[in-house]
Amino acid sequence: MPELPEVEVIRRELTPLVCGKIFARPAVYYRRAIFSPEPEEFSCRLQGRSVTGMGRKGKYLLFKLDRGTLLAHLRMTGKLLYGFPGKAMENPTAPERDLRVKLPFTGGDALYFYDMRKFGGFWLLDEQDSSQPAGFSRLGPDIWEQVDEDKFLTLLQARPRARVKPLLLDQHFVAGMGNIYTDESLFRSGIHPCRPVASLSAEESRRLYRAVRAVLTEGIACGGTTTRDYRNVYGGSGSFQEMLKVYGRKGEPCFRCSCPVERIVVAGRGTYFCPHCQE
Repeated sequence: MPELPEVEVIRRELTPLVCGKIFARPAVYYRRAIFSPEPEEFSCRLQGRSVTGMGRKGKYLLFKLDRGTLLAHLRMTGKLLYGFPGKAMENPTAPERDLRVKLPFTGGDALYFYDMRKFGGFWLLDEQDSSQPAGFSRLGPDIWEQVDEDKFLTLLQARPRARVKPLLLDQHFVAGMGNIYTDESLFRSGIHPCRPVASLSAEESRRLYRAVRAVLTEGIACGGTTTRDYRNVYGGSGSFQEMLKVYGRKGEPCFRCSCPVERIVVAGRGTYFCPHCQE
């Protein structure tokens, strides 16, 4: 699943490409990719609206419109690719299988939403619309844009019984963290993923926050992590996977101590860590 760095990369790439442009009538090839309103109403209402800006909260991508907001979530395998006249990004070999929605602009360019697993999609919200998706309306503060070090410590102190990895993955606690960047942050900070929050000292908590910031910063700078499905809006891959220290490296030697990296399951998620460096 694309995490905060991947969605932030997409937001930054789309901003100069789509701001100021006007949507033509969307083509919906998979109805369930439109969460709200109904696909026919979605297409009718989006047509003619212009993009005034791009935003992001957690793993959600926001198209700010002259009237309302187009909200998108890529879920597990979603890709949002940009195509322009003379170089459309549509896949001619299997458009029916993976292409779910086409969002064209009046100038002829378009966004193409591909999703192999069919979990991602869009919501079109008006200014007074109260039908925000539950996951979005209940998001905690965005870990990248809305949480400084002191606030992070305050949030941690309010959840002393939680284990640290499941808490970081909880989008109601802070929004944006996923499996890859959580494992890497815990390794950098030397904290075992199963430790209770109450067992962390103030210095360990601050070290964890700084590790989170560093990992997210590097992930964005590298264009995200492509381990399988993620692609940027031009169809290219990220490169942060080349910098991973523990994630996906079960049995390989730790970069610090040469102890083999282990894999366990924490809160239903595969979790990679060094049993020697992370206590």
